Amino acid sequence: MTDDRSAANTVESPESRQQTVQDERTITFLRFGVGAIGVLLPPALPLGNWLADELTGRATDGFWPASMSAAYYGGTRNVFVGALCALGVFLICYRLDRRDDRWSTAAGVFALGVALCPTAPSDPTGLQRTVGVFHLAFAGLLFVMLALFCLYSFRNPRSAQPARVATAYLAAGVLILVALLAAVVTGLSGFGSDWAVRPVYLCEWVATWAFGAAWIGAAVELAAGRGGRAGALPRQAVGLEARSPEAPLT
Repeated sequence: MTDDRSAANTVESPESRQQTVQDERTITFLRFGVGAIGVLLPPALPLGNWLADELTGRATDGFWPASMSAAYYGGTRNVFVGALCALGVFLICYRLDRRDDRWSTAAGVFALGVALCPTAPSDPTGLQRTVGVFHLAFAGLLFVMLALFCLYSFRNPRSAQPARVATAYLAAGVLILVALLAAVVTGLSGFGSDWAVRPVYLCEWVATWAFGAAWIGAAVELAAGRGGRAGALPRQAVGLEARSPEAPLT
């Protein structure tokens, strides 16, 4: 009798099942939002500068920022800051398991730090130089945290994830770290500082597109298996199935 009663108590009610679907939908939307920002932001900054110069009748020379952070001092400052604030909110609101909660919250705080601490201008004061150091630290930590999601969270050995999908996440994580290292090296060495499109910006573009593609892929992977519907990719084990209906998601 005790076993039967326990089994009956663990049967998932329609209400709890609907709540789980809603939570999965929220996770999917947040993943897609993070990925969309990563994909759209790199081309939006130079395109926005060029469009602003074109509409105001100014010369369009030098519309390409020296780095993504240099958008602080161009016509797309509000786009850059707004996108990073949105990225930070999405990451802080992202909830899955305890490890991912901590990682996403930290990444969200770092994104807000990048948005609120401008990079140092070409002729900085002492305060601007100090704030610029914080900016670089926040930016580096943000990319590292996003790489960790690709390397450890989205590559889930407990799921029926195809090897090619896991390899794609691995490649994205490695690409983020390699591009980040290349951006640091080119920035410190001054390599390509006279190019129309600076190597630093190209490295940042690669890293940003890598995490954007990975987060969109993770959103598609989760959405493909929702509600038992067949999809192009099998359902990723996100930890929701392992919880009992009474267990909280946070």
